[in-house]
Amino acid sequence: MSFVILGTGSFLPERIVTNEDLSHMVETSDEWITQRVGVKERHVCTTETNTDMAVEAAQRALKQAGVEPGQLDLIIGTSISADSISPGMASMVQCRLGAACPAFDINAACPGFIFGLEIAAGFFARGTVKKALVVSSERMSGLVDWTDRGTCCIFGDGAGAAVLGEGSGYLASELHTKGGDDVINIPTAWNNSPFYQVEQVKSFVHMKGQDTYKFAVTSMVSDIRSAIEQAGITGEQVKAVIPHQANLRIINEARRRLPEIPKERFLVNIHKYGNTSSASEPILLDEAARSGLLQPGDYVVLSAFGGGLSSAACVLRWQPQ
Repeated sequence: MSFVILGTGSFLPERIVTNEDLSHMVETSDEWITQRVGVKERHVCTTETNTDMAVEAAQRALKQAGVEPGQLDLIIGTSISADSISPGMASMVQCRLGAACPAFDINAACPGFIFGLEIAAGFFARGTVKKALVVSSERMSGLVDWTDRGTCCIFGDGAGAAVLGEGSGYLASELHTKGGDDVINIPTAWNNSPFYQVEQVKSFVHMKGQDTYKFAVTSMVSDIRSAIEQAGITGEQVKAVIPHQANLRIINEARRRLPEIPKERFLVNIHKYGNTSSASEPILLDEAARSGLLQPGDYVVLSAFGGGLSSAACVLRWQPQ
């Protein structure tokens, strides 16, 4: 017993910041950003909190699934940008939804949604839950240095969610972590103690672009191949690949190295939203589901990579109720 996805939902803040807007804030241009990253615009929070976005995405997923909050047995939240250290995002979502189930957060950076699905699969395998919610929400606009053109143009805000029910739609997974903060790091400023003598680094996204690119491409290709093999299917059978929307060049290089999967099946929305960290996979999955692209029985592959360094991929069989 694993699970099936009963419904999906997503939410993007109303405010859109275009590449042209950014060119008035930092030395950059639409051409520079588009060629290097593939982003044309991104949504950013103005009054919305991380929890606000998570709740909206969760409510839309619950509505599509036909599930009431009181029916949830578990809520898993994934975020690197929660509104507070405690209570966690999942706890606040549980409160706002009116649910009455265990709720907790995980921080696995951009692969967080897939890590969350893997954790949920364990609860279903033990038979301790019948319905669960995995919700990913990221307010990345609060974590980037808006004077650094190398990072501020990449990220955006948003949330995505999936409601899970009993079934056998989660077929295979591949998860990895290569620990370290030398490639991607978002430090936290713990500066309240009068006794601590170490200089604090600002809480901005610090990233080595070339090292990130190499890790991302290599891990995507390896993880996807492994997950497909475990699921006992071929690349030709994959209806859609939902890749982490970090950089269009990374996605293009990965699909070039995976010729067994038709390249048009790698879905992309980075041009509209930028990199929304762990929310990028459920946002894109929700778009694919609501567009009618996914039909019962279709094989769907999710793949992500990010800080940790961590990477993950999984294969789902689409079985909407």
